[in-house]
Amino acid sequence: MMCRRGVLIAAMVMAFGTAHAGVLPEDRADILYHLYDGGGVEIDGPSILVRKQVGKSLSFVGNYYVDMVTSASIDVITTASPYTEERKQWSMGMDYLRGNTTMRVGYTSSEESDYDASTYNFSVSQDMFGALTTLTLSYALGDDIVRKSGDDAFEKDLDKQIYGVGLTQILTKNLIATLNFETMTDEGYLNNPYRTVRYFDASDLLGRGYSYEEELYPNTRTSNALGMRARYFLPYRAAIEGEYRYFTDTWDIESHTASLTYIHPWRDFTFTGKFRYHDQTGAHFYSDLFPRSQATNFRGRDKELSPLTSYTFKLKAAYEFLNENEGWGFLKKGSVTASIDMLHVDFHDFSDLTALAPIGEEPLYKLDADVYQIFFSFWY
Repeated sequence: MMCRRGVLIAAMVMAFGTAHAGVLPEDRADILYHLYDGGGVEIDGPSILVRKQVGKSLSFVGNYYVDMVTSASIDVITTASPYTEERKQWSMGMDYLRGNTTMRVGYTSSEESDYDASTYNFSVSQDMFGALTTLTLSYALGDDIVRKSGDDAFEKDLDKQIYGVGLTQILTKNLIATLNFETMTDEGYLNNPYRTVRYFDASDLLGRGYSYEEELYPNTRTSNALGMRARYFLPYRAAIEGEYRYFTDTWDIESHTASLTYIHPWRDFTFTGKFRYHDQTGAHFYSDLFPRSQATNFRGRDKELSPLTSYTFKLKAAYEFLNENEGWGFLKKGSVTASIDMLHVDFHDFSDLTALAPIGEEPLYKLDADVYQIFFSFWY
């Protein structure tokens, strides 16, 4: 789920970007193809985005996104069969500019065989102090429906709300910094209808020493995240960017995420290198092996809720093959961007059951995955 959400977030960023007051987004079209491959999961598909300004105050955006999932991950092969599915998502949004204020509204709909999601979002950004400071307030409302394949009677609701505030400050001619705070509340069915937990069972007929039962999560979750980012422009047109994010929630998960990015333009190319570090504790109801059946009120064995540390190294190259001096008809500019993210995750309390080792001697699971993206952008 973590890897898949990461790909979906990338598509949402492609669709809506970051809010800026005082200026409307440029007219452009993006065509993206992505591929995630790792941990027995393969996700790939296209995304198409179109932006168009109408008059001097309005800009519209539309995005269509598809991903095809083939999963034989460790969660699946230990308790179920590999599967394939397709998810389709479309988004639309509008920016309205009035003076130094930009208001943005958007809607996203996502559909797959056993999960439907609808998200409404709104934000307002205000430039202040000669456009040196930008304040952004945002709100999003999610209305999801969780189903279960093979069980037509299974249908659960999940409601989400996200409140955000952000402050961007130009500190010097070379330094810009951003501070963001976000609160998210979830209420409803929060666990996975297919996932199970394992518990110690000396009478297990298969001789494993454990058996399985359904997981059970709390039906509420509140999380808070504080993020800081700063970009410094170097004298030779390059830039360096640092970012830190602190996260905590009512499930006792606490995480620290830090990244360092270097951006270097050269002729018609722009090269980017990024390193990201993430470390988190586990949820209070998580356990790799429970002592008995129904040992606790809540229980889960989702590896994404376990203590873990991840490292990501990103390489990206963009080439501008068309500039404003040599446009093609109504096209002003054109660029192509390719990137690869190399992800490694160490799970500190999640056993690799595929090793078929005796209970208590299973090795800890490690995940290696690659994410490939290529997209074309056209300005008109």
